[in-house]
Amino acid sequence: MIAYVTVGSNNIPRSKRFYTAFLPALGYTFSEGPEGLSFELPVAKGQAPQPDFYVKPPFDDAPATQGNGSMTAFEAPSQDQVRALHAAALVAGGTDEGAPGFRADYGPRFYVGYLRDPDGNKIALFSSNPKDPSRDD
Repeated sequence: MIAYVTVGSNNIPRSKRFYTAFLPALGYTFSEGPEGLSFELPVAKGQAPQPDFYVKPPFDDAPATQGNGSMTAFEAPSQDQVRALHAAALVAGGTDEGAPGFRADYGPRFYVGYLRDPDGNKIALFSSNPKDPSRDD
């Protein structure tokens, strides 16, 4: 099981603006400390913990760079929310890597939008809600 994911940042205030534009809407709690930003999903009694997400300057003091081929995906409950959060993340300093929609290479219910955060880390916002329309509808 994945316990946490960390991405690097060269500018914590800029990253805070970006990530707080959409992660709290997905249920993540937010805290900020001297080492960076922490986002966690609440865990109900008896429920397995979900991976935490951290945004921090690199510990080696070298500039943060994005991983080639790395991506962090966040699940939204609906296609409407994918669209709304993708738009909010763009306004908050992200760059578009693929507008929300269906992709031919994925299943008929996988609805996804892609972004880059201000440091170039790739982010996916997706939904596979069976109550939403599918690519085949």
